[in-house]
Amino acid sequence: MTPRQKTIGSKRVTIIDVAQRAGVDPSVVSRVINNDDRLRIKADTRERVVAAVRALDYRPNAAARTLRTSKVGAIGLFIPDFANPVYSEIIAGAEAAASLAGCVVVTGTDEVVGRSEQTYLDLLGSGRVDGVLLAGGSLKKSEQARFEAAAMPYLFVNRRDRDGSRYVVLDDNRAAQVAVRHLLDLGHRSIAMIGGPSGADTARRRRQGYLAAMKKSGEGAESLLMASADYTPSGGFAAFNEIAESSARPTAVFVANFALAIGALKAAERRGIRIPEDLSVVAVHDLALAEYLYPALTTVQMPLRELGARAVELLMAHGRTDQIQDTVREPMRLVERESTAAPR
Repeated sequence: MTPRQKTIGSKRVTIIDVAQRAGVDPSVVSRVINNDDRLRIKADTRERVVAAVRALDYRPNAAARTLRTSKVGAIGLFIPDFANPVYSEIIAGAEAAASLAGCVVVTGTDEVVGRSEQTYLDLLGSGRVDGVLLAGGSLKKSEQARFEAAAMPYLFVNRRDRDGSRYVVLDDNRAAQVAVRHLLDLGHRSIAMIGGPSGADTARRRRQGYLAAMKKSGEGAESLLMASADYTPSGGFAAFNEIAESSARPTAVFVANFALAIGALKAAERRGIRIPEDLSVVAVHDLALAEYLYPALTTVQMPLRELGARAVELLMAHGRTDQIQDTVREPMRLVERESTAAPR
């Protein structure tokens, strides 16, 4: 209840109370409050409704208002980790597109909320947002059913749902191939991969791109060295050590995520492995921070802001039952820095 919301007895004022005071049907009150230009009532009836609203200090419940108008002016964005700088770019793009549409973006993460997307929605309150963008975490079938039962539009961002019906993704397969081709062009043939968690859709697509590029180079899958980890610096640190302790001796490593690459560079430093003299490293995603790592990190620049903006546009332009299958492909380019060089 808002600070100045009046009550009748101990009960919160409702639209029914306003209707009874004005002597009209509750639907008339709703249409007056929402300025429905199709409503045809006498001027004095409208004045009675407005007077009743003021007298009772009635304020529409946000959830109920959403169900009627679907125009709260807010979009929820769920991400797995605020600390991952990749998501700050997606958020920036989403906010820019939402601002142009006169909306705001409300962000949340399972690390803060403590559980899942559904908990995040529960905290927002049913109907307090016009739709939800899901950029991280896992969504159970039961939770997805609750979205649909609540008539809550949602869209997966850079991951695909189980039935593949509502998503917008990046071309992760191509990004991995761009990175690996760069290493191949430098003369590397023994190229390892540090990938994301096995269950992540992005990790699968980047792995497919790595395998495709290596296959084109003539390298058999049985000779490839791959390690998987969570998309975190600590994950990259552990995965790099796993590769370094293997019997294989790669001359280059393709890293599937910027945060992983930060941990990989630290692990290399701890082991006395010189980058790029002993080992070249290239990663997916380019951020301003890449220039200031040691050594400066070679990356594949991905359209992260464009992805965030496109997600907002698609969510607002389509109905909640429409099929949405989109891929943001450009701009994508290799940003060559100090972490890659020809093998010795």
